[in-house]
Amino acid sequence: MEKCANLPAALEKIYRQYNRREYVSPDPLELVYGYSSAQEREIAGLAASSLAYGNVQQILRAARAVLAVMGKSPRGYLEKSPASKIKRDFSGFKYRFTDADELSSLLIAAKIIIKKYGSLGACALAGECEPPQLQRGFAAKLRDAAPSPVKTLIPQPDGGSALKRLNLYFRWMCRRDAVDPGGWDISPKALIVPLDTHMNKIARALGFTNRSDAGMKTALEITAALAAFSPDDPAKYDFCLTRFGIRRELDLAALKAAINK
Repeated sequence: MEKCANLPAALEKIYRQYNRREYVSPDPLELVYGYSSAQEREIAGLAASSLAYGNVQQILRAARAVLAVMGKSPRGYLEKSPASKIKRDFSGFKYRFTDADELSSLLIAAKIIIKKYGSLGACALAGECEPPQLQRGFAAKLRDAAPSPVKTLIPQPDGGSALKRLNLYFRWMCRRDAVDPGGWDISPKALIVPLDTHMNKIARALGFTNRSDAGMKTALEITAALAAFSPDDPAKYDFCLTRFGIRRELDLAALKAAINK
């Protein structure tokens, strides 16, 4: 892609045009909008983002099934349900590599953390506040609280993983605009861009990175590049940029046209 002489203005224009809820679907984020309080959204968001791997329609079906069991108040469900009931309620669950035991273990971990810290957001704030230590610390707490391994839902925090799904979850909960509902008292400055194949391709096309791997180093490099345009909110352009590739009517050619328009 040819270099744009005024990329900051182009990014802002793309943000204004595409950072709208009408461009969200299909995306697991749409499942979080039905909850008015941050205490409910953080649980629904954890479930939806943790399952966000594979085909998006299958992700939506799996996440909807989980949220349906928890009902209108996921927090109330976790607070009132003993671990044995959570395991029983999700005993028939299966999504790709994630089985019923792993899903129930994640929800039990969330229940334990909420009881200890008051909320998942308070738990995230209880550790290091700088990325990627913030995200890795939260992942470690979830894994430590889980009664059995949650390896397909929460990756090893001390590895080279970009923590894509966890960074997606943090974006939903820490940012507040037309797309991200927010709710956590954590500065968007601490966010890392959720690195998927779409963002990797777009970032290389825009010259934000030359790396082709999907590890943490690449995610941090892209985040640093975007921070040059939005230092207090480096994940600001994540949603609108990744529409080019996720949405059928938008591709890299459309992004090029939008930037050079």
